[in-house]
Amino acid sequence: MYDIYSNAKNDFWRFTLGKDGSRKIMTIGPNPSTATKEKSDTTVAKVEEVARRNSFDGFVMLNLYPIRSTNFNSLPSNVDIQAFAENLTQIEEQVASDSECVIWAAWGENIRAREYFVASAKELFLRLQKYGVTWIHFGSLTKSGHPRHPSRLSYEWSFSKLDTKRYVRTLDT
Repeated sequence: MYDIYSNAKNDFWRFTLGKDGSRKIMTIGPNPSTATKEKSDTTVAKVEEVARRNSFDGFVMLNLYPIRSTNFNSLPSNVDIQAFAENLTQIEEQVASDSECVIWAAWGENIRAREYFVASAKELFLRLQKYGVTWIHFGSLTKSGHPRHPSRLSYEWSFSKLDTKRYVRTLDT
């Protein structure tokens, strides 16, 4: 079903999932849930539909942290350094391979659930600057200023540019 897929640890870590295309959107959520190479889940299905409705013929689902969990509260409190580092490397490789990279920040309020989510977002903003990526969010930001997660989106919403410098200040408060 998906031709872009990378994982590790018997699929307990998922780094990338998506469909290739000439114009892809890269979407970064907090952590992967149940979607696999063979089947979608609610979040991935919504990401795929938003991509299609906005003239993207491909998408790549990425995450701030690669360890699977249907509930972010079940994730370990402390970061697995190997998982964290490999995830950042995989995201950078995806971005480096796309000369007109568009990244949809889509982690919602859950970014505050784990310190390593915040650390990952900050590291990605710094690391990916050199590629000239365009950061966007879908719908309005949450009351706390975070880009909304796709699970509760309206297809009537639209994309807006994410001011990453301003957003990092939100993360620092």
